[in-house]
Amino acid sequence: MLRLEVRPEPSRVWSIASPLLALVITVVLGVILFTALGKNPVRGLQVFFWEPVSSGYRIGELMVKATPLLLVALGLAVCFRSNVWNIGAEGQFVVGAIVAGGVALLAQKDTGRWIVVAVLLAGVLGGMAWAAVTAFLRDRFNANEILVSLMLVYVAEQMLGYLVFGPWKDPRGYNFPQSKTFELVTQVPRLVEGSRVNIGLFLALAGVAALWVFLFRTRAGFAQQVGGLAPHAARYAGFSSRKALWLALLVSGGAAGLAGALEVAGPIGQLTPYVPAGYGFAAIIVAFVGRLHPVGMVFSAVLMSMFYIGGELAQSRLGLPKSLTGVFQGLLLFTLLACDTLIAYRVRFGRAHLKGA
Repeated sequence: MLRLEVRPEPSRVWSIASPLLALVITVVLGVILFTALGKNPVRGLQVFFWEPVSSGYRIGELMVKATPLLLVALGLAVCFRSNVWNIGAEGQFVVGAIVAGGVALLAQKDTGRWIVVAVLLAGVLGGMAWAAVTAFLRDRFNANEILVSLMLVYVAEQMLGYLVFGPWKDPRGYNFPQSKTFELVTQVPRLVEGSRVNIGLFLALAGVAALWVFLFRTRAGFAQQVGGLAPHAARYAGFSSRKALWLALLVSGGAAGLAGALEVAGPIGQLTPYVPAGYGFAAIIVAFVGRLHPVGMVFSAVLMSMFYIGGELAQSRLGLPKSLTGVFQGLLLFTLLACDTLIAYRVRFGRAHLKGA
């Protein structure tokens, strides 16, 4: 009989191997799924895992998708390590895009390139302001940050819809719900000619280094993690839980807002109702698959961006719905949660011991 036995201490081996096992199981389930849909499973896996890296241009597109995922995940890691459950990064991403877009719309043809810095800074401040709403309600009224942050996502999306259908609608846009295209001076610099990869990639990698230093080399980072693991011990040590709450949410909101600003001032180039791309929710998976570690999240962000591009290719090449991306994301999350059982438990085979026998 198969049974689970509590480990004396968590397994360090499985803490690393668990995401890899989850990926393998996800691939196996993907094969079953493609077969059930009447598609060649080998071709399906090729579309998801080979096509996105089969050329330099596609690798560039992979980086374009991975950049916002990584930025948002870095901010979420600070929250989750602090035991602050920010589920509304998507809303902070959208508000960051709105505020950054508002600054970009102020630019004229003769505006200097300094406007790029203002656009990105506006995105950071917009995301922080939206996260501050959750922080205030949690701090002042002890409101549940999961519900508050999640509901604010839909408020942010309604704000975006109002603006692009109303006051910010492009009068020359043939009645499409979108702002006018931003001036070229507002576009974030690209790294390679002919590619959409921009300086957001460098900012994300700089964020990885900054988060590693913050978490593992500073007293403030230590206080955040102690507060998440042992709140009573943190209070005994004199660490402020209020400060940890505000710091975690503001950092997370700022990172999501920066990702939103980079998205509208980079690949999109305007505000549309399709700015919410699900990055804020997908980044939750990125954070946990990467074990809330800055380096681990780099690899999980690349993997998740492969799912995004693979889903788009599966739609055009195999005639499958684009929602297949969400299916793979969900499979990866649930298999990871299942595999994480191996961290706290070990599998044993043997007869069950009956009470009183």
